[in-house]
Amino acid sequence: MAETGRVAVVTGGASGIGKAIAKKLCRDGFSVVIQYHRSEAEAKAFASELLLSGGRVMTIKAELSDPEAVRNMIETVVRTFGAPYVLVNNAGIAQQKLFTDITDEDWNRMIGVNLSAPFYLCRAVLPYMIHEKKGRIINIASMWGEVGASCEVHYSAAKAGLIGLTKALAKEVAPSGILVNAVSPGAVDTRMMASFSAEDIAALCEEIPLERLAKPEEIASVVSFLASDAASYITGQIIGVNGGMVI
Repeated sequence: MAETGRVAVVTGGASGIGKAIAKKLCRDGFSVVIQYHRSEAEAKAFASELLLSGGRVMTIKAELSDPEAVRNMIETVVRTFGAPYVLVNNAGIAQQKLFTDITDEDWNRMIGVNLSAPFYLCRAVLPYMIHEKKGRIINIASMWGEVGASCEVHYSAAKAGLIGLTKALAKEVAPSGILVNAVSPGAVDTRMMASFSAEDIAALCEEIPLERLAKPEEIASVVSFLASDAASYITGQIIGVNGGMVI
């Protein structure tokens, strides 16, 4: 269980993996901040569900690729709930395109949401964590950031950058008592899979040693562990949750 009053910020927390993470951390005893960008109704409904179950929750809208919006968001969190103890950089986008079809707009949006936003968020929360000499930053990467994916070069590049950020930042802030790790999911049963046909998903599952997609809750369980006292000597690690697809 978390200490009373510990605050966890989960970006993209209204759906998919982020929703499962927010729910799990709330059950662990954290006060949870659910960031969203477009999914206001979904975020509010989810927050109401958590509040009814006894959780301490707030929602906040922010465009994470805008550094000023990120700064304002974290200041609001601190005023309302207190300094974050856990930051989960979960919000992300994906896109499948041939490399030669990727536009400047596609590239800039992918890097902005999947890599620049975590940078802005880490920069915004670290002064508070350094002051307290404690904190956990957990980045949601991807197995494609580890090995690359055809027709997802910009996505793979952004997630590879996030993995590099995780390792380097972990070394820098460890003396301040802050742990930085990444969870690297494989194929997860979320809306990001909506563009795949049933036949595509079946073919993908044949390539996965465990022969199925991950459940969002399985990613959330690893995040919960990294946020717990049991993970107090783990930092700079990239933990794969991919069913054995990348080993």
